[in-house]
Amino acid sequence: MIDIESQIMFQKLTQLPPDHRIADMKKRLEVALLLVFGSSLLAQAPPTRARGGRGGSATPPAYEVRSDRTVTFRLGAPEASTVQVSGDFGAAAAMTKDQDGMWTATIGPLRPAIYNYTFTVNGVRVLDPANPWTGTADRTPGSSLFEVKADSPALYDPQPVPHGSLHVHYYNSKKFGGALRMLYVYTPPGYETSSVRYPSLYLMHGAGGNESSWVIQGRANIILDNLIAQGTAKPMIVVMPYGRPNESTTLNPFASDPDPLPSDPAAALSRAFFLGAAVFPNDAVEDVVPYIDKNYRTASGADNRAIAGMSMGGNQTLAIGLNNLDAFHYLGAFSAVIFNPTIEKDYALAFADVAATNKKLKVFYVYCGDADMLFASNKSFHELLDQKKIKHTFVESKEGHVWRNWRDYLVDFAPRLFR
Repeated sequence: MIDIESQIMFQKLTQLPPDHRIADMKKRLEVALLLVFGSSLLAQAPPTRARGGRGGSATPPAYEVRSDRTVTFRLGAPEASTVQVSGDFGAAAAMTKDQDGMWTATIGPLRPAIYNYTFTVNGVRVLDPANPWTGTADRTPGSSLFEVKADSPALYDPQPVPHGSLHVHYYNSKKFGGALRMLYVYTPPGYETSSVRYPSLYLMHGAGGNESSWVIQGRANIILDNLIAQGTAKPMIVVMPYGRPNESTTLNPFASDPDPLPSDPAAALSRAFFLGAAVFPNDAVEDVVPYIDKNYRTASGADNRAIAGMSMGGNQTLAIGLNNLDAFHYLGAFSAVIFNPTIEKDYALAFADVAATNKKLKVFYVYCGDADMLFASNKSFHELLDQKKIKHTFVESKEGHVWRNWRDYLVDFAPRLFR
């Protein structure tokens, strides 16, 4: 889930006078102390076993996934007055405190998937201090994660198959004035011992993520391992660059934003979600593609190059792909941010010569969940593509703007590439 609300809070906090920032820091410190006090209770609690979390130890698990796929959360915070648990599983749930100061709440049942969650303690959002598994984020601490397992392993679960390798690179972006940036690269099993040249997929993250998001939360490398082992996807290189301008916040979490979000929440939401690539330009074409082609055994030409992404990255996929069809012949937009009032201008190159566009496009898929806040704009975009007679496929799934959809979209999209 893209935690845009937290991004807005961060922007607003950095614009507050110093005394207000101190007050906010004091409030967060108070919550941290509550959690410290709670940890002493956790250490004295009786042992328990659970399907999720840390079952079997002397400490209650961070969460417990039951056989009926309901999930129980626990948080030791005896001095807290209110605690909630929220995440991409649905509405926030109020937690109840027992006589020992342990807060609990049970949600579900949930369908098998990986979910995120955070606690809100006395009004302050915090991660689960008993769960080391967290997702990545760009300008917030991210969220705690848990998995509701299916009866058999999912394609995003590690399985006993040959595994590819992950590489992390630093480079200086010419487009952004030499800013130091990072990117992740997946190479398929056998890459290091072969001389084969491989096609490449450029995979873009969303507004709340960073260059590691498709690995940490998306499990793109595990998905590709399993699809390649099944023979349903061709071996490919997957490139995961940083999506925002300037220095990667992984390297400098306080890197300046040349165009910060407005302090007004409504205006910030509007711009963050609906201006997409116009607000968050990317250096994929100018910097990343040449870097990858120089340092990896990539197969040349647009027939061997794909681009896909979710949310903000979906917008960048459309902006980069439809305006650079000599570089990318495979496009996958996952719950893309689409700004309908300027759509004719944004993709003018593709619309100008439909016959040429269709000749270049090998695969063009647009995915969106029917409960996604961006569903209406994605469906409208699909209808416009139909009107323009640009060949594509629109996939309407269930649920909303969540990682479990984006993993499923990658599972469906990757096998369609480079055939």
